[in-house]
Amino acid sequence: MSHASTGGVGHQDGGANLAHVTMIAAAAAMGGFLFGYDSAVINGAVDAIQERFHVGPGVLGFTIAAALLGCVVGAGTAGNIADRLGRIRVMQIAGVLFAISAIGSALPFSVWDLTVWRIVGGVAIGMASVIAPTYIAEVSPAAYRGRLASLQQLAIVLGIAASQLVNYAIAAGAGGSAHNAIGPIQAWQWMLAVEVLPALIYLGLSLVIPESPRYLVRVGKTDQARKILAEVEGGGDERVDGRINEIREALGSEVRPKLRDLTGRYGLLPIVWIGMAVSAFQQLVGINVIFYYSSSLWQSVGVAESDSLLLSLFTSIVNIVGTVIAIMLVDKIGRKPLLLTGSAGMTVALAGAAFAFSNARVEGDEVTLAFGWAATALVAASSFVLFFALSWGVVVWVLLGEMFPLRIRAAAMGVATATQWLANWLVTVSFPSLRDWNLSGAYLMYAAFALISFFLVLRFVKETKGKTLEEMQG
Repeated sequence: MSHASTGGVGHQDGGANLAHVTMIAAAAAMGGFLFGYDSAVINGAVDAIQERFHVGPGVLGFTIAAALLGCVVGAGTAGNIADRLGRIRVMQIAGVLFAISAIGSALPFSVWDLTVWRIVGGVAIGMASVIAPTYIAEVSPAAYRGRLASLQQLAIVLGIAASQLVNYAIAAGAGGSAHNAIGPIQAWQWMLAVEVLPALIYLGLSLVIPESPRYLVRVGKTDQARKILAEVEGGGDERVDGRINEIREALGSEVRPKLRDLTGRYGLLPIVWIGMAVSAFQQLVGINVIFYYSSSLWQSVGVAESDSLLLSLFTSIVNIVGTVIAIMLVDKIGRKPLLLTGSAGMTVALAGAAFAFSNARVEGDEVTLAFGWAATALVAASSFVLFFALSWGVVVWVLLGEMFPLRIRAAAMGVATATQWLANWLVTVSFPSLRDWNLSGAYLMYAAFALISFFLVLRFVKETKGKTLEEMQG
């Protein structure tokens, strides 16, 4: 790619080639698209899987949440693999696992091998969730890092929306139901199979983007790092040499970070505890209940299956709108104000949803919401998704990519992201049983977590807007 001179078209931030680095970041964020697609595609298949394999809510919840166990493994190992083999190699491994999982999940013999393929896909999601924000943060100029890191979350929500659109289209092609067959297999199996296409695109993109300059400096490939920094940051030899020296200084002893490097007076370093807490609360507010179970949830209160898939697609569009708002604001007003706004909005919206669901009528096996309460529930659920998307959905990934000192970043990122997947798993595996016990109570619990998250941010989260990665060494 040709580059304009410093200050010319495409170069800002002291010579950074914003167009070039945006393309690199967008290619890396394709892992986020797969992350979103794989996470949410199961939404349209939940009831069909339960009927096909005749399982109860406990087994159903375990199968749906099984991917998240794989996510913990993928997130926990990605940092170490990234430091040993490079950031790009991790993307390639994840791409292969995504493709294998898509094929296996689409052709299961029983609910148990479906569970295994869900776990394989989860390992890929976990790896992608660690490596994309880490890589994007490491190739991005400081002034634009927030927006570029936000591409990860934009890709996730686009993946979620794409999966809901594909699910709706496939179900429509099968006469409005995921249970019906299209050719030799049922519609829900096609929903899971389609993921092989973006998996192959991700794999192809990982073959053409450059390695992280910070990784290259770590392993002694300084000439390659210098070339990549010149492409993405510009500014001439003197500026690039200065950046190389900054990276070397930040890397300290240049040994690979291990989990024991994260330990401190309170078991772990305070910054690691904060990263883990922020990660956990991103999930404890119950956001993935919407994306894994919304179709089943709306059907459980009397909405027709085809309409419930349409509502899931609508929710995904709201998610995209909120994410775009966050991308526009994250580098202007900062990370902390967005998180606080989101926590307050989510608390009110979740409490509203809990109140609406408390007015559901139960007649035998039938559960229905009167039109007014159904509309209230839809507005509350959509408001919750909007507030999450414009705050915690984007900002947590930006923070995790930049809040840790470079010396421990990959290892700390792995621990924090693994915590996120554990929390996600707990929420996802428990929801079918909580829904059957007390739907309103479940949403009230998520509202309480949203309220706690407000005070967590207020007390412990520091603003990182506009700082270089090397400046955040505390």
